[in-house]
Amino acid sequence: MNTTPTKDFKEIVLGRRSVKDYDPTVKISREEMTEILAEATTAPSSINMQPWRFVVIDTPEGKAKMAELAMFNTNQVNTSAAVIAVFGDMNCIEHAEEIYGKSVELGYMPEDVKEKLLSSFKPMYETLPEQTMRDIVLIDASLVSMQLMLVARAHGYDTNPIGGYDKQQIAEAFGLDKERYIPVMIISIGKAATEGRPSYRLPVEAVTTWK
Repeated sequence: MNTTPTKDFKEIVLGRRSVKDYDPTVKISREEMTEILAEATTAPSSINMQPWRFVVIDTPEGKAKMAELAMFNTNQVNTSAAVIAVFGDMNCIEHAEEIYGKSVELGYMPEDVKEKLLSSFKPMYETLPEQTMRDIVLIDASLVSMQLMLVARAHGYDTNPIGGYDKQQIAEAFGLDKERYIPVMIISIGKAATEGRPSYRLPVEAVTTWK
């Protein structure tokens, strides 16, 4: 199945619902999933380090393993087309040379700017306290997660962000170094079998202060 984004942005944002029941017959090709992820990764990140990492769980074996880790959300895992586990890479600075070098190659910045930027922030990133680095990658990976859900909706799919899973075991369960890769959330994706319920939002006046 290949869905071309057609919805306007307001419809995408206001129409998003967290879905609990998916149509289990709907599959998402890896080609389209790659497209969805590529569009999601245009999200912003601190000094463009893009610390998000994804594990796309779409096989019966992978979903069975995920269901054990998300015991209170097994229906979303079992009926969705896939579950995307989002991690933050604590060593994302390792990609600084590649990211900034490619930016020079593509004409996004001159070489001298690249060198100046790398020399100013790379040593700092390499010596940041662990908790500070955790905060950075969690924020950045949360930004990409929200964008991923909106991109998925533009492609005609529904999603549900899930925080209820075994965060101590998930990295190793899928072959990742748990000290390096910090779990952020899992996101189920597919076609809703039953429409997600709307939920009340506090008015802007209750959550905003004007100065």
